[in-house]
Amino acid sequence: MTKSNDIIERLEKQLAHFSFDPKTENIGTVEKNNDGVVIASGLSRAMIGELVMFTKDESGVVLNLDEDSVSIILLGSGDDIKEGDTVKTTGKLLSIGASEDLLGRVINPQGVPLDGKGKIKKTKDMPLERIAAGVVEREPVNIPLKTGVKAIDSMIPIGRGQRELIIGDRGLGKTAIAIDTIINQKSYHKSLKPVICIYVAIGQKQSTVAQIVAKLKETDAFSYTIVVAANAPDAATLQYLAPYAGVAIAEYFMEKGEDVLVIYDDLTKHAWAYRQLSLVLRRPAGREAYPGDIFYLHSRLLERAVKLNKKNGGGSITALPIIETQAGDISAYIPTNVISITDGQIFLQGDLFNIGIRPAINVGNSVSRVGGAAQTDSMKSVSGKMRLELAQYRSLEAFAQFGSELDAATLSQLEKGKRMSEILKQPQYQPMPESLQILSIWAVTNNYLDDIEVQHVQRFEKELHEYAKTHAKKLLEVLDGGEKLNDQTSKLLKKTLEDFKKVFTI
Repeated sequence: MTKSNDIIERLEKQLAHFSFDPKTENIGTVEKNNDGVVIASGLSRAMIGELVMFTKDESGVVLNLDEDSVSIILLGSGDDIKEGDTVKTTGKLLSIGASEDLLGRVINPQGVPLDGKGKIKKTKDMPLERIAAGVVEREPVNIPLKTGVKAIDSMIPIGRGQRELIIGDRGLGKTAIAIDTIINQKSYHKSLKPVICIYVAIGQKQSTVAQIVAKLKETDAFSYTIVVAANAPDAATLQYLAPYAGVAIAEYFMEKGEDVLVIYDDLTKHAWAYRQLSLVLRRPAGREAYPGDIFYLHSRLLERAVKLNKKNGGGSITALPIIETQAGDISAYIPTNVISITDGQIFLQGDLFNIGIRPAINVGNSVSRVGGAAQTDSMKSVSGKMRLELAQYRSLEAFAQFGSELDAATLSQLEKGKRMSEILKQPQYQPMPESLQILSIWAVTNNYLDDIEVQHVQRFEKELHEYAKTHAKKLLEVLDGGEKLNDQTSKLLKKTLEDFKKVFTI
């Protein structure tokens, strides 16, 4: 008899959920508050991703819909929320206010300023979760996004609308490449649109974010940059929402026809935050304790990177997600997931970093699936054979360690490879204009550095650039134009190199 009473009681509860009067608010009751997740009953009309409000000015987002209850992740600390408190739906999906006033500001994923500069006038609510643009709305990626990093612009080019992963162990300069790219957007070419940059910091120390902001201000790059920060002390919910907030703001500018660069630093910590929430929500754990939809988490984020066609405004979002590996293991769960979603990866290797090759880019494991389509004709014409020669040098270098007797051709290739590696070295936070990059690459690939000692290569390059700025302004203008190198340009390059070598002293 007791069993049948229980069944009747449960059925009555379910029927009560369906007998909803739309004129009254959908109000529920808090059943439990546990580690930033609230279980509430009575919210029969709640939607996944809907914003809900508690009596104590706290808010949350619905993440689970169960038979008799909903699970809500809190956007604040939620320490004051107790069992029996009231919660009500708002009918709104979680969104962030976006406007031009965000440029040069630091905010959290809710749009709250963290820089003490006062309120932001928001003009438009942009949903954090949104279906990515379809194939019909897109066009091929064919406009370069210049990073100012020689090794990337020449061998692993990035296009506007591309998703290029930056992957490697901790402390190898992943963030430095991303910040260099932001700084380089300051000197965009007159034929290209300027790029608005959004830097999303996930689970980082506040001091690290402050240093990045200071560097961007120092290099005059902060005026066109927005920083979205969910720092290490913040709730896992904010760290989970941060990249979605970043791409939602990017979509606001893209809809206005702008080109936007979004950097997610980093998605490893984002995956950790989501795993933490999922375990508290009692979702089944799969490989490495991550929930089964961890791939969908990142794919629905990165698919929103797009190059729209002219009919849809012609704007673009370029995504540079960052993933941290353990001991260079790119075959781990999260790295392989994100590699399969993106259009290529820049792999930073510890061994190269330790022998002084910085940025420590492993050319063999790095790839851009957009490739030459995202390069100017001038860069394409000088960098074609460089990648192959550098990859051959790396394998020869490993082989040469075991044998002492090498033929003249192999020795020549090794010597040239050393100079190529040296010319690709670049100081942090000093992006280089494309014209000077082409000058350096042309010089090394055309054997003008063969008689220069390896230890003098970087000084040779620096003085060559200074010489060209003074004595070969016309050449630099031609190289900046992006046109394919013709005979006349090649003669100018040859003359500049020969004239400089006459005045260069060791």
